[in-house]
Formats: sequence, C-alpha cells, structure tokens
Amino acid sequence: MKNTVIVAGVGMVPFAKPGASEPYHVMGEKATRLALQDAGVDYKAVQQAFVGYVYGDSTCGQRALYPVGMTGIPVLNVNNNCSTGSSALFLARQAVQSGAADCVLALGFEQMQPGAIRAAFADRPTPFDEFDRITDELVGHPEIPLALRYFGGAGKAHMDKYGTRLETFAAIRAKASRHAANNPLALFRQEVSTEDVMASPMLWEGVMTRLMACPPTCGAATAVICSEGFAKRHGLNTRVSIAAQAMTTDFSSTFESKDMMRVVGYDMARDAARQVYEAGGIGPGDIDVVELHDCFAQNELITYEGLGLCPEGGAEKFVRDGDNTYGGKVVTNPSGGLLSKGHPLGATGLAQCYELTHQLRGTADKRQVAGARVALQHNLGLGGACVVTLYETA
Repeated sequence: MKNTVIVAGVGMVPFAKPGASEPYHVMGEKATRLALQDAGVDYKAVQQAFVGYVYGDSTCGQRALYPVGMTGIPVLNVNNNCSTGSSALFLARQAVQSGAADCVLALGFEQMQPGAIRAAFADRPTPFDEFDRITDELVGHPEIPLALRYFGGAGKAHMDKYGTRLETFAAIRAKASRHAANNPLALFRQEVSTEDVMASPMLWEGVMTRLMACPPTCGAATAVICSEGFAKRHGLNTRVSIAAQAMTTDFSSTFESKDMMRVVGYDMARDAARQVYEAGGIGPGDIDVVELHDCFAQNELITYEGLGLCPEGGAEKFVRDGDNTYGGKVVTNPSGGLLSKGHPLGATGLAQCYELTHQLRGTADKRQVAGARVALQHNLGLGGACVVTLYETA
C-alpha cells in the first residue's frame, strides 16, 4: 500500500543577485535548518537526503548538509537542469511513498554567476546539440543568446499561430511584480507596469524585452517530507500532502513537430499534468493556486495552455480577463515567480514547494490566496525534464 506523503516542513533563504549571496553551502545549511525547525524534527530523524544543484562540483550536497549533521545517511546529488529542485523532491517523495524511508529531506541551492547561462564543459558534446539544431532551423538569429531563442521562439510561435500580442507577455511580467511586492524572500520587489515592461530594452525586436526574462539568482530552499504515520507518531503538521506527482522527459514530438513551443517542453508539461490530474482524480478547474516555471513571460503563457488552465489558443484571453491573478480563476505565481522572485536553478522547484505549502497552510500573509485547498506546481528543465506536483490540504 502506498503511503500518504506529508510536507512536514519547508525552509527558504532570501534570493539574491550573483555576488551578493552567501556561499552555496551556507545558504543550503540555513534553508535546511529552517525546514527542520518548521517541521519540528531533528536532523537525526532524517533517513535520506536528495540535494539538487546545477553549477557545482560533485558532493556539494554533503558539503551543505554536514554542518547540520553527519549521521551517515545516504545523500544523493541531483542535476536535472532547471527542474533540479523538483527532481530532488520527486525522488524524496518516491522514497517515502514506496516505504523505503519514513522521513526524507529535499534540498536545492544554486550559487550562480552573472550573465547568460553557459556551458561549463567546452571540451565535449553538449546535450543541447539537437535542441540547438532545430532552433537554428526554426528561429535563426544566431546573434541572440540561445535561451532567448528557445523561449522567445516559443512565444513567437504562439504569436504567429494565435495572434498573441507582445503586450500580453508584458502584462504577465507586470503581474509577477505585483505578486512579488508582497514576498520578502523575492529578489525583485519593485512593481512595474505593462508599459514599463514594454519600454525596457528590446532583446529581440517584436518578440522580447529584457524584463520578460528572469534574472540569474542565488538561493536555497528545503522541504522535509514524511509518511503520514511518521507525522502522527511525532506530532507533526499533517495539513499539506503531495496528492500526486509526475515527471516526464521529451517525446519525439519535441523535434519532429517543428514547433518551438514543443521544443521548450509543452508536451512534457501537458503529459505530466494529465498524469497528475488522473492520479489525483481532479481537473484543472479544481486548482486554486499554481506555481509554474516562468523563466520567461513567454513560457508562463504557453504553460497556461499546457497545464489545461485555459484552452489551447486561449492564453491571451486568460491574461486579459485577469484569470491568472487574485480575483480570477487561478492565482499563478503568487510568489512572484521566477521573473520577480528569481531563478537559482537548483532551488527553484523547492522554492515553489515552499510557497505552495504556505498557501495551503493559510500562512502566506499578504500573498494568501483565499480558501486555497488544491495547488499545482510545474518545474521545467530543458534537455529535458518536467515535474508537475499536486498538493492538497487536509
């Protein structure tokens, strides 16, 4: 029999610009201590740990956790590009649900460098060879950095197919800033308007401005998860549980469809969401709050459709009607998302978990989504992996 998986505790440190944060291991230790304190358990009770980061040498996970405790438990280091944090959570949830462990820790951190993301190893083939080839074919513009070509190309594909306006992407970024203004852990808390976003420097004429892209960020976040039996035996908070979770990797359609929306993970998101809805016995209309992977405003828009929050081709109307924010159908990224909260690659998925746990506990302060009982998390890594997680409150 599968165990009910409880999110017993979460911890997160304020996100910071590269060069302004503490070292990765200090951030990781602090986030872990906060999560253990939040859960009300000692590190000695933790039986396994999964630690996610993208930029770092092997066993950085041990370096971050050893100051918390050296108890001999398995510590596994996880790297799955931008979905690294939720990949660590996926493994931790599997360990608890299968009965392999009763109390498991998932930690994610990143100490990033300024500027565009770049490969760390120039002496070997990149895992993005095929992604780059199809992007060259469909998008061109070799003078533009690849990440912008991936996601800007996906946004342009939506614009070409459905007539979506650039101002709609700007409205998504403005919404993110309004949400982040109430998040003390977010990197950017200054509100910007749609007009401000449109007036920011143009990175790709007619396709993307600077404020539509998330910034490189440093940070850490941790979740302590356990079986329901463990939680009850130790008097822990059982209010929030992981009701369903799915991880997908790329399908043949990623390249064969000749569609940039699919190159950047649309089909991965759609299939992971389908699995989660079926396992949870719910539909997208039952979701109260969502934290999704808005590395670019363009990706947030196409993900609305991938997750079924609106019909295909209906994302612009979804934004224009205010259905993506407070007072609408489903509040998306109340934390401010990657666009305003920041995107430390290994920490992002667990920062999303942190936000949704507080939303379902009713402890999100000014960001609180009234009456939130069902939450969805979407975390994407190109190359590729997508994790979708469904949370429910008791």
